[in-house]
Amino acid sequence: MTPTLTRRGRVAGVAGLLAVASALLAGGRALDAVVLPVAVALAAGYVQVSRVDVPPVRHVAPPDGFVGETRDVRLEFGSGPTGDGGSSVPGTGSSSFLADVGVRVGEGLDGPTTPIRASVGTEPVSYRVTYRRRGERTLGPIDLTVTDVFGLFERDLVVDETAAVTVYPPRDPVPARFRRALHAADAVDVSREREEFDRLREYARGDAVRDVHWATTAKRDEIVVKEFAAETARNRVTIAGGTAVSGGDDVAGFGAAARGDGTGDDRSPGAAAADELARATVSLALALLDDGVPVEVELPAGRVSASPGGRGRRAVLELAARTGPGPVPEADADVTILADTSGARFRTDDRSVSLADLRREADEGRTATDAAGRSRTGAESGRREVTPT
Repeated sequence: MTPTLTRRGRVAGVAGLLAVASALLAGGRALDAVVLPVAVALAAGYVQVSRVDVPPVRHVAPPDGFVGETRDVRLEFGSGPTGDGGSSVPGTGSSSFLADVGVRVGEGLDGPTTPIRASVGTEPVSYRVTYRRRGERTLGPIDLTVTDVFGLFERDLVVDETAAVTVYPPRDPVPARFRRALHAADAVDVSREREEFDRLREYARGDAVRDVHWATTAKRDEIVVKEFAAETARNRVTIAGGTAVSGGDDVAGFGAAARGDGTGDDRSPGAAAADELARATVSLALALLDDGVPVEVELPAGRVSASPGGRGRRAVLELAARTGPGPVPEADADVTILADTSGARFRTDDRSVSLADLRREADEGRTATDAAGRSRTGAESGRREVTPT
């Protein structure tokens, strides 16, 4: 795009024309004093802006994350034209230039709303992005409004450089009671011999007081108990999920309704149900993986087998991020998840419970644990105060 005059440039041009008219009436001194500097500035600005090429740029993309998180993104600009295939080689080519940097982000992300003033080619440009919808989302392209040092000319450039991030669905707490019912028969449990310590975990109703690990409980402000290894082995928990409705966008990703901004829900029924399915799957599967229990998850988008650890968690999260609406796969699963626009339900054997009820139970348990921790801390403080020195 060819350079155009800015508002300042137009004012300078009008001033130059008026000076020319004055020079014709008053003599050559007015021409030397006003017209020549304005003409030189306009000519220099035009040349400077017109010679700018589309610079190479590299998105330093943020890590993948959950809906609602805000991350920092950095743009690293080179100072010359892009090479073959659009590769970026920062620091090569012509000199740097001033520009207003505007970043376009894909649907499902909230990016900067105003351009960022920067010296392209000499410093990186940083901005913040908020994850609003699950799925694979796009950062870029980038709009540049190049200006000369006097601000007389501007020129619009577009850098077709993009990067992708994966946004995971929200995760809700699942109470230990429900999780242990799924794997207690085959999972590591409390050994009667109580000889081999296995791990620490959160308190669940029915745990013995003698198993409370008081040092960790005081640090976390929640009751943590010791668990001892038994001779039984942990078996895999299978989870199969689907939606009761279908149609519409495959992945909408928790739109206005999830944000609570009062603007209404812009998701189709099928997409809303898929969002609830993804949320319920992530909540249960990650909780089991945190317990050290392997899981096998089957959704309309595919199937993964995940073991405890970072790789297994990522496999589950990526599957849930891309799943759309569809029927429950025909599989004999330990847990079946059926979701609709109002939420998701877990079915195990002849039992059925909603994710909302489990979330409420977990929140109540956390509140009770916090209250117990504060009460114990206060009691210990009181005892310390009356201890004679």
